Amino acid sequence: MKISREKINIQMARNKMTVKQLAEAYGVSRARIHVILNQREISVIAAGRLSDALGVDVTEIIED
Repeated sequence: MKISREKINIQMARNKMTVKQLAEAYGVSRARIHVILNQREISVIAAGRLSDALGVDVTEIIED
């Protein structure tokens, strides 16, 4: 599944969320969340966890 870093950044801005806060909500370290965000493709489970951490539907963070 391809995620959109731009869409994730938009959602983080809407939630007034830092990378550290996103990492805490996701349940990983800040370094690990950077690795996840810099990957172009992630697993369906990871995408689901990321969307849950952001409080949005997974369709809001994947590429069109």
